[in-house]
Amino acid sequence: MSLGDESGAMRAMAHPVRLRILALLTGNALTAADVARELGLTHANASYHLRNLFAANLIALAGEEKIRGGVAKRYRYYPSSDSAPESAAEKGALFAAVGHELVRRAAQGRWSTAESKSAPAVLGDGEFWIDPVKWRELHDTIAVALRELHEAAQPPNTPGTIRTSTTVAMFEMEF
Repeated sequence: MSLGDESGAMRAMAHPVRLRILALLTGNALTAADVARELGLTHANASYHLRNLFAANLIALAGEEKIRGGVAKRYRYYPSSDSAPESAAEKGALFAAVGHELVRRAAQGRWSTAESKSAPAVLGDGEFWIDPVKWRELHDTIAVALRELHEAAQPPNTPGTIRTSTTVAMFEMEF
């Protein structure tokens, strides 16, 4: 991916609706109609956002099917950890969109263990000074856990599943 492509990818991701679409496409290949139905969007709006994500190489075509005389494309998101925002503007736009999405999800979250028999909510934030070897070990452990989450994702509303939210941002800071 060239630097220009990365910039386009960051711009494409820096939109709350597109972040929600990426989350949906992690668990299953979906059409624009599926995305529209799940997110309460118009078909045209879902198609617009899917085209932007596809043009930025953030989602892949996972197949096509004939529906009522037309062809519906199915898209899938295969997350990659090899691209990160480069410029301050890209970082700001991406983190603003992620922050907006986190606020939306938190409003729907269950924060007390009394309401759920599953794991309690976990929240952590901080600027830490840490040994570089330990940093790399923790970084790699969390990266593996994120890949496992993406691989375990199922289609929306799959019976026997629970809806969860995970947001992670880990990076070294300048002095």
